[in-house]
Amino acid sequence: MGTLPKVWDACDKIRHAIVRGRFVPGQRLEPAILADELTTSLTPIRNALYRLSGERLVDAHSRDGFYVPLPTEAALRHLYEWMEERLLACLARGASPNGRPYKRPAPHDGPAEATWQLFDTIARRTRQPELRHAAQYANDRLAPIRIAKRALFPDAHAELDELISAWEGAEITRLGRALRAYHARRLPRVPAVVELLNETRDARH
Repeated sequence: MGTLPKVWDACDKIRHAIVRGRFVPGQRLEPAILADELTTSLTPIRNALYRLSGERLVDAHSRDGFYVPLPTEAALRHLYEWMEERLLACLARGASPNGRPYKRPAPHDGPAEATWQLFDTIARRTRQPELRHAAQYANDRLAPIRIAKRALFPDAHAELDELISAWEGAEITRLGRALRAYHARRLPRVPAVVELLNETRDARH
């Protein structure tokens, strides 16, 4: 495998690990460990991490290595608002099931993973490619945060059922209302979410 394919392969695998919550926000990403796990050299791993930093899925510190981003309250609030705006824009730009059945999450998937899947599906169904990429990047960045903070929203399954039901029924107006309610519920909890993220990060040290 040439250098560039190795970089893309490493990008995909590291992105998947972050999105699925293997690493918590604020956790250091060790290139040597990743290289060993992915059976590749350090060069494609470092290049992959720099590429992911361009997507803001990884923080690259010039003297201190790579980390999963740990947002401030202001940054998380802005990211929630951006995610909501991108999803609503996707709906306004024609995102709909178009008769295609929605593959419901597997029983072992938690609400955080299922939320990522639904939002990714909505993003993929818009006709505007730049909007699709923006929504997908925001969704990926929120994925490890959703997993880390799931204890703060114990009734997330019911909330997710409403979102999925509206999407499956192609009830776009209803889905828009549900998306607004979903994000409105989270914005007041931003301080608690950030506090929990910091506690989770600190517990690993």
